[in-house]
Amino acid sequence: MHTGKSYKLSEFLNWTRRDIYVLIILGVVAVVAYQIGNIKWLGIPSTVVALLGTATAFIVGFKNFQTYNRTWEARQIWGDIISSSRAWGTMSRDFFDNAEKSTELVYRHLAWLTALRYQLRENRAWETISKGHNAEYLKYYSIHEKQTALETELAKYLPDAEQKQILAAGSKATQIMSLQSKTIKGLFASQAIDVAQFLDMQKSIKDFLLQQGRCECIKDFPYPRQYATVNSFFIKLFCLLLPFGLLREFDKLNDSVDGVIKGNMVWLVIPFSVLISWMYTSLERVGESTENPFEGNANDVPISQMCRTAEIDLREMLGETDLPPPLEPRNNIVL
Repeated sequence: MHTGKSYKLSEFLNWTRRDIYVLIILGVVAVVAYQIGNIKWLGIPSTVVALLGTATAFIVGFKNFQTYNRTWEARQIWGDIISSSRAWGTMSRDFFDNAEKSTELVYRHLAWLTALRYQLRENRAWETISKGHNAEYLKYYSIHEKQTALETELAKYLPDAEQKQILAAGSKATQIMSLQSKTIKGLFASQAIDVAQFLDMQKSIKDFLLQQGRCECIKDFPYPRQYATVNSFFIKLFCLLLPFGLLREFDKLNDSVDGVIKGNMVWLVIPFSVLISWMYTSLERVGESTENPFEGNANDVPISQMCRTAEIDLREMLGETDLPPPLEPRNNIVL
């Protein structure tokens, strides 16, 4: 997540510069062939390009709207997770007079948060974090889950026996919640908590599992590939045809000018076609960067920071003072 007022133009240009290079080449090829090669039939009717551009704009707008909704939904889910985590901390502390059990429940919940965020950072075939423009941008920020092993993180919260059991499981986050439920059942059986408290804590566990499932739904179901493919095809086709659609329009401007620029107005096709095409390709990049809100992209939901905030809050509830520091943005980006 970007925490500053806005991205700098230099950052945005650097992020999209590969597209700009390709667009410049397309513009130069079209103008050189038309002006120097005298291949005048390359000037296609601008109406064709305008119609294609209109259709492309609708498709790009639709995709960006839907991908924004995916990111916003992910942010809402994690907002609910953090709020529910604080409620879990107060219940674990106040429902019974057993500091050891309270600490066990809170720390196991922190292990669940850790396992869940590591699970959400796993790579999927459709994610774009490995693309050149995104991979290069990784130097400006850090992905905590890629720097520290899950085993190291879980060791902070779980005893060795539980840690081995969890690491051997397929869905580690689910198995941690299973252990929480088993512990709550034992507390109820020993009459450490009453039936109302037992039901409240079991409801919280159910809510955590539902929130986990919602995260997994976003993670494991990509933006539909048919829409993403059509969007990409239309933008590439539009950018390819745009300079050829502008050739005759700029060539007509020669009739209204004098001097050295007369006869050379067609060369303006290069900057204007690059500018218009860059607008479309940049919109595609923006939509792409919000499509998968957990992959580790600079615009992702900051689940690492949110988990650290929850950890500080919950450990403070236990009376601890040796707390980890909040995660701070690096170059205005925090995950």
